[in-house]
Amino acid sequence: MYIPEYFQMETDFIYQSIEENPFSILVSNHQGEMIATHLPLLLSENKQTLVGHFAKPNPQGLSNGKEVLSIFSGPHCYISPSWYETERAVPTWNFTAVHVKGILNIVKDPLKIHESLLNLIKRFEAKDSKYKIDSVDSNYIEGLKKGIVPFEIKITNMEGKQKLSQNHSVERRNLVISNLELLPGENEKAIASLMRKDLNQ
Repeated sequence: MYIPEYFQMETDFIYQSIEENPFSILVSNHQGEMIATHLPLLLSENKQTLVGHFAKPNPQGLSNGKEVLSIFSGPHCYISPSWYETERAVPTWNFTAVHVKGILNIVKDPLKIHESLLNLIKRFEAKDSKYKIDSVDSNYIEGLKKGIVPFEIKITNMEGKQKLSQNHSVERRNLVISNLELLPGENEKAIASLMRKDLNQ
């Protein structure tokens, strides 16, 4: 990923971005063809691996021992030049994104597989949810497990980009923030918040 120095994301924010935007695009090379899967990936507690699973028929399940690329997209939005203090400007797009490379390894340990599935449910199910996987018929769960390919990705490289108008003046960045905060979209408000936080550092 091309990252000018002023758009470089710090390591702590890379981890935060992965945790806040876990639905990723996992890319690998299969028989000379680039293929991708959209799926959630969780960062391990020690921040050394990403954990997830494929549907068994997915050809990416054959990527055992191979390098893969995981792409995590954060908030993003259009930036109008009409918000600037000058007419000598063009449109652009502000965004955050993280790329993680690593070696994919298929997990076969039943305990690790079960733990990874529990962690997914714990991460995404509402705290007051009535759903409890322990109350689901165990034979049904074991049958479903046969239809997935659990894996871990040993992280070898991470890079993050946060393009938040850092290459513009403080005056212009404040104008952009003010205009984004007037818009109803969640992405626009999230980018405005990140821009304000970056200005206040």
